[in-house]
Amino acid sequence: MLYLHDVWVNWFEGEENGYNVCHFHEWRRGEDVIELLDQVPLLYIDSLLFNHIENDMADLPEALLNEIYKKAYLRKNHERIVLDYCFVVTDGQGILAVDTVGYSIPLRKSRLIPRQEQLVYEMIANNQPETFTFEPLTKKKEYHILSPDPILMRGLTRKERQLKQLLFMALDQLYSSKNTAEVRYWYTEWCPHLYSEIQEMDFEKVWNDLYEATKKGWSEKHQLLCENMIKGQPFFEKLWEMECDSKVN
Repeated sequence: MLYLHDVWVNWFEGEENGYNVCHFHEWRRGEDVIELLDQVPLLYIDSLLFNHIENDMADLPEALLNEIYKKAYLRKNHERIVLDYCFVVTDGQGILAVDTVGYSIPLRKSRLIPRQEQLVYEMIANNQPETFTFEPLTKKKEYHILSPDPILMRGLTRKERQLKQLLFMALDQLYSSKNTAEVRYWYTEWCPHLYSEIQEMDFEKVWNDLYEATKKGWSEKHQLLCENMIKGQPFFEKLWEMECDSKVN
């Protein structure tokens, strides 16, 4: 078995979409909790299983878990702490560190620093991927407003992705309210030139048009709409403040 040593990780917990597991250049020093793995097994697998691990929270193959059981160690305060199911996995293109925290799902995920990523590629250069039997999803993964399609997040910074997801949360709450006047107001804010048409739209039509109009890209206009929509909602305001006060995008 291959092993990596002295691996810095920045765990993102409960993330089913790989775009929320930030790459090294988006790590936030002083905000993110960076840990050091003294030793961690490295697995070279096929792309189907890698995608299953990176973009879902489904059960990992039992054979994989058995192979890496208690073979990783966390270094903390000069102690060496054994981890039940922790490993680094690659399909030769993407690389991901995983810690199940004792469960059978990839509960915590992290990217590696560039130097360690290069080492991974060098270590697997002359190897063939291992095959593990697992139950792939029987149907294509369905994305929705609270778990957006990766296409909608492509090209955005960490801050932009987080704020966009906050906007989607606000839109989802707006949908639940079924308040036609309110949703007409916000769509008019977005498209003031459509004011007359918007006043004739029913709730479903105006909400869907607002969602379709705002779901692509990210701009100052998106940010302003998000900021205004969440005013007076303490939970959303807290998320906004945390993101906007961050020193790194």
